[in-house]
Amino acid sequence: MRKTQSVLAIAGTAALIASLAACGSNNGASPGGSSTSPTNSMATTPSGSSASPGLVDIKGQPVIIGTTDTVTSLDPAGAYDEGSWTLMYNMYQTLVTIPAGGNKPIGDAAQSCTYTNPKTLKCVLRPGEKFSNGDPLNSAAVKYSIVRNMKINSANGASVLLSSLTSGTTKSGAYKFSPSSISTPNDTTVIFHLTRPDTVFISALTTPAGAIVDPKVFPATSLLKGSGVVGSGPYELTKYTAGQIAAFDANPLYTGPFKPQAPKIVVQYFSDTSALKLAVQGGQVDVAWRSLAPADLKSLQSNSSVTVATGPGSEIRYWVWKLNGNHVGKNIAVRKAVAYLINRQQIASVAYDNVVKPLYSIVPPGFAGQTNAFAKLYGTTPNKAKAVALLKAAHISTPINLTVGYTGTHYGPNAVDEATQLQRQLDASGLFHVTLKSAEWTAYQTAYQQGAYDLFMLGWFPDYLDADDYLAPFLVDGGFYKNGYHNAEANRLVAQEEATSDQSARARAFEKLQTIAAQDVPFIPSWVGKNSAVYGKGVQGVQKTLDPSFIFRFWDITKDA
Repeated sequence: MRKTQSVLAIAGTAALIASLAACGSNNGASPGGSSTSPTNSMATTPSGSSASPGLVDIKGQPVIIGTTDTVTSLDPAGAYDEGSWTLMYNMYQTLVTIPAGGNKPIGDAAQSCTYTNPKTLKCVLRPGEKFSNGDPLNSAAVKYSIVRNMKINSANGASVLLSSLTSGTTKSGAYKFSPSSISTPNDTTVIFHLTRPDTVFISALTTPAGAIVDPKVFPATSLLKGSGVVGSGPYELTKYTAGQIAAFDANPLYTGPFKPQAPKIVVQYFSDTSALKLAVQGGQVDVAWRSLAPADLKSLQSNSSVTVATGPGSEIRYWVWKLNGNHVGKNIAVRKAVAYLINRQQIASVAYDNVVKPLYSIVPPGFAGQTNAFAKLYGTTPNKAKAVALLKAAHISTPINLTVGYTGTHYGPNAVDEATQLQRQLDASGLFHVTLKSAEWTAYQTAYQQGAYDLFMLGWFPDYLDADDYLAPFLVDGGFYKNGYHNAEANRLVAQEEATSDQSARARAFEKLQTIAAQDVPFIPSWVGKNSAVYGKGVQGVQKTLDPSFIFRFWDITKDA
């Protein structure tokens, strides 16, 4: 039934596109502004790279993108997931952004951002910036956007990435934040006064946590309800139905460095990966991204009507322990026992057809300072004898009842296979009795935050391409998932590496942090995967955007007229 419903929905998408205004033409120039600069400063993008007022006259056809991702919120203060962020990267501007294939910030709404010292970042906006509704985008709007994000501090949001503007949190979890930490001496200047040295704060501003919203549209202390969002990015949202469709037009008022190549983008949401596969191979959608099953990707490689594209991978899957309340994970012996028993290679081969690779650190390979800390401490093959010895020494009776949580469609159909593999491995040891529980994404986020599971599955796509992004959000004071973990030395090391631009010193801190993570086991890394998409004939630009950042840049995608 799901297949039928999804295919019928595609017909609705095609009808919507047909009803939209016809496309004109212009020169179709490619985007500029791809230069990069050191982490502690940002190069001004080349003049002449801004979009023109004739943006609506772009050559080419509308592009339909199919996905099984889900959207938590359209408000940048209310989401910290790939499905939501994909839309946000394209409809909101940030002061700085990461270009395709790059790993250093360049200007977007800002023409320059520079550290005057490790605690002060000064950004100068492009003159004449406007939101898609014509309202001015000035320094006051930038400050408003950051301040509201910190004040709302949504449990599903990413305000944690901006924590260098705060002096900690209260007992209730609210940030100790003062709006005076952001000054606006004039309409085009924004100065961030950080409470601690943080040379990667500029990278956090490239994410939707730093997205700029219209103060006239978004409420100051609560999330925006409905779909009437307004941004200033390359595309503006014209239609949204949750779980079905998100339609975009190229924004004629966008003046940033990335000129849209397609006049219209439509995102079609699927609840079933098999239906997504049928849609892309049949040409009902032009691009399938996030997430086809590994078997589907292999099958489509022999289909001449589509191209299976793969880029460098930094997507990871991992399991998080709940360490507070009455959860069994409070006992480190229990956590270490599971670390000794998990068989990552079996998960990769049985659950994912070897499309992914086993991961032995929360930091994936390729990042400076990465070390396979879990392999060093627990080995790469299961060791039941050591798990038994640990539990016996801790006087823990077995089998241990363990509730394990996962979400189904949000992480693709193989998530249940991975959860089942872990259950079988732990149950087969005789040391655990695992009960699996699942929920859809929105409910799942609430469930794990409220302690419904002892151990729960999460995935991670990088906010910015630095090992800090795989450590600070996971280790500092319970991480973004607030699992009750605390290690003063981990907090100190994160503050140390963020305070310096000495990459050798940062790499040493990263190695120590990964060792602490393996010793304390607040989480267990599972696997690392690549960035893959499937596209049909006449579609261009997909391969360009498949980089480790996992930013799917609508503006790079085009389809021949």
